[in-house]
Amino acid sequence: MLKKSMVLFVLFLIVGCTVPTAGTNTPVSPNITATLTLPGVTNTPSIEPTLDPGDVPYLPNPTWQPGADNPDVHPDNIQITICVSGYSSKIRPPVSYTDNLKVQQIKQYGYSDTNTADYEEDHLISLALGGDPKDPKNLWPQPRNTTPYNASTKDTLEDVLHKMVCAGQVPLDTARHEMATDWVAAYHKYVGQSLIDVTPVPTEP
Repeated sequence: MLKKSMVLFVLFLIVGCTVPTAGTNTPVSPNITATLTLPGVTNTPSIEPTLDPGDVPYLPNPTWQPGADNPDVHPDNIQITICVSGYSSKIRPPVSYTDNLKVQQIKQYGYSDTNTADYEEDHLISLALGGDPKDPKNLWPQPRNTTPYNASTKDTLEDVLHKMVCAGQVPLDTARHEMATDWVAAYHKYVGQSLIDVTPVPTEP
């Protein structure tokens, strides 16, 4: 009887040591990640820039107009293409083409103002920066009268960036990418000033 009791006592101790107590915190393995790994797919962190929400109203729809490069222009030949005076004029598409595209895209964008004169059928990546002249992915009806950013503002940026690219101060591919991604942010970066006047208006005495 004594031996049987001792055996039962030993078994009780063994079981008690191997069963975890309810409520015990279980450490999480540091190797667990939130990344879903698929066969044959290499997961890389997203490098897409985050757009400033304030810039979005002045940018084209990125699905419809993500921008398109002119395949005839590359970093090795800019001095005989975009940096030659009159280059853009030679490859600019006819007004008949851009006006027809403008009418179609104004409808696509659902603008309440359908007056074509209020829009510039603009190359997102400008011709002077090696943008494709006729690809609809690089052309959109940019409003002329929005504030503080509009077609005229973008023209200023295009001129500044063109000069910087031709002077070797900004790589061609960088200029193209920044124009296609967020030209308003590029304006602040390269033109170096804000169009928003923050000067206090004097009050009447």
